[in-house]
Amino acid sequence: MGSQEIIKIEDDFTLIRFQNDGSEPFFAQHEIVGTGLIQFHFGIKGNAKFLFNQGTYALELKEEKSLLLYNPQKELPLHLELAPNSWAISVIVSIKKFHALFSAEANYITFLSPDNKDKKYYNEGNISPSMAIVLSQLFHYNLHPSIKNLYYKGKGYELLSLYFNRTEDPNAEQCPFLIDEDNVLKIRKAKEIVIANMAEPPGLQELADEIGLNLKKLKMGFKQIYGDTVYGFLFDYKMDFARKLLDSGSYNVNEVGLKIGYSTGSHFIAAFKKKFGTTPKKYLMSINANV
Repeated sequence: MGSQEIIKIEDDFTLIRFQNDGSEPFFAQHEIVGTGLIQFHFGIKGNAKFLFNQGTYALELKEEKSLLLYNPQKELPLHLELAPNSWAISVIVSIKKFHALFSAEANYITFLSPDNKDKKYYNEGNISPSMAIVLSQLFHYNLHPSIKNLYYKGKGYELLSLYFNRTEDPNAEQCPFLIDEDNVLKIRKAKEIVIANMAEPPGLQELADEIGLNLKKLKMGFKQIYGDTVYGFLFDYKMDFARKLLDSGSYNVNEVGLKIGYSTGSHFIAAFKKKFGTTPKKYLMSINANV
């Protein structure tokens, strides 16, 4: 169920979409030829890891986080482990092209400063609401194939400009994304609410009222940003949480089921099997057999 799509926008400017809707990790790689290439990685949904030195070193890419990697002395091949139900986007651009984009404003971009031009650079940051919108649009579009590359090109440059926008303020009156950004913040709040109350989640209308969005915008916005319905997302989250509780060895099957909101063991067992293809008991046995 995993896939990667490589879109060459221009020479020295590549965009890669990684999507894993399956229940097993997906491994992807992309050869990075030459040094002096900047890598921007964006975690849209779930989790991913970038593996280096044959897997001896890893950098985690979390949901709603970004990574910037730059090493002028060494090639950094892209080896990615994408967790189940995870999406990510990478942008690879040469330092030469990047300098050309920001030549007039390069003084405020830290790793472009003269002192740093020959040094490796790493930065982890948050994905802003306006960046989240662009990343979502790169996964959800309905366009004629003939203009796909042009669309990606525009969105790729928009993403970079928002990444380096130091003064972004979702409440700024002049911001052209004001309504959308406000909605993104509300939908993120909705996600936090259902996770915090996963054993007894609110109804959709109650959730919509709590975050201040109408029901239609909540449903559409949640699906656009997280790629699933509210309860579909919550189901996946609860099952992953249940697996971690079982992994800890501190809880039996019934206790785990109760913790995530299943009043009867049979309902939890059926849900777990639907998600992972095995029962919680068999899963526990497999863990113990490998210890």
